[in-house]
Amino acid sequence: MLRFLHSLFGTVDNDRYPESLVKEAIERAVDGTDPWLRGVPGYKAKLRPAVLRAIDHVVALVDTLPPPLSAGFASYDDDARLKAFFMSTTEMRKVYHTDRSLKEFRQGPGGSHPQVIALLTMQKREGVTLGAELSGEIVMRDVPQETVTFEAHRLLEPSGDETATRRQLMRRAYDYLLAMALRRITHVKAERRDLERRQALFEAKLSLLQHGGWGFQEGTASEGVTIAALEESLSEIETQLLKLGKDDGILELYLSIVVETLGRPEEHIWSQKETVIVDRLGIRRSEPAFDAPELILHELWSATGESLVATLVALPGDDLRGVA
Repeated sequence: MLRFLHSLFGTVDNDRYPESLVKEAIERAVDGTDPWLRGVPGYKAKLRPAVLRAIDHVVALVDTLPPPLSAGFASYDDDARLKAFFMSTTEMRKVYHTDRSLKEFRQGPGGSHPQVIALLTMQKREGVTLGAELSGEIVMRDVPQETVTFEAHRLLEPSGDETATRRQLMRRAYDYLLAMALRRITHVKAERRDLERRQALFEAKLSLLQHGGWGFQEGTASEGVTIAALEESLSEIETQLLKLGKDDGILELYLSIVVETLGRPEEHIWSQKETVIVDRLGIRRSEPAFDAPELILHELWSATGESLVATLVALPGDDLRGVA
């Protein structure tokens, strides 16, 4: 599967992809959500346009990432981005030497590359602190100041080659879309199971009432339950089940969820740029200065409201000694 994804995202020719690989991408979408979707007549034709749309999106998403940032320890003092992302070279070293993905790569057959390319992701935290500011010749204290800091650093898809890392990131983004579709399918399945459980319970209660099994007649209020109320509840449940699809059409519903998710990928994962000006202490400034440069951040957003600052980085092999 990894070889397939490398091939799929390795040669992009103006929205034209090898037919064999498109077919494999369709099957990947089925395997990643619900293999029973193969029982839907024409599932390949129904999935094809959405799969192509998803591939186009993830390719464009990764292509927007700028070239890797040289993120060696020797670059720290001269690069404002590294100073913003890491408090010190000590923190850089800790991230590099504790990251699980990087460690697994370094332990593998390709781990001896002179340089490693990976996607550095971080959570951006914004807050307010009290600090001192100079107003003319007066030092003002306890002034509210906005802060921008970065934490939860991770290194994704490390490899010895930029092209390989980008391909793996496209694979990751494609699989993320499948995960979103699976999440919706799982929700529908859980909702359906709950409705069916309630339906069985109400039908059992209704049967008892109709046969006097509870020792009281229709309309008795001692239990707060009547035949009319149960029949109304059952009717509501049946209506909801019909909206979710009958047994013979539930796979069609699941397939439509996959088609909708892959067909509108920009609603589930997207990127945007943000410009921030922060000084060495992480204090947001209104104007750039020598000690507070303007930084352009690339952020990845998901429909769940999560966001990550992401940048490709090139890590010198010498800085990674001991990561194995």
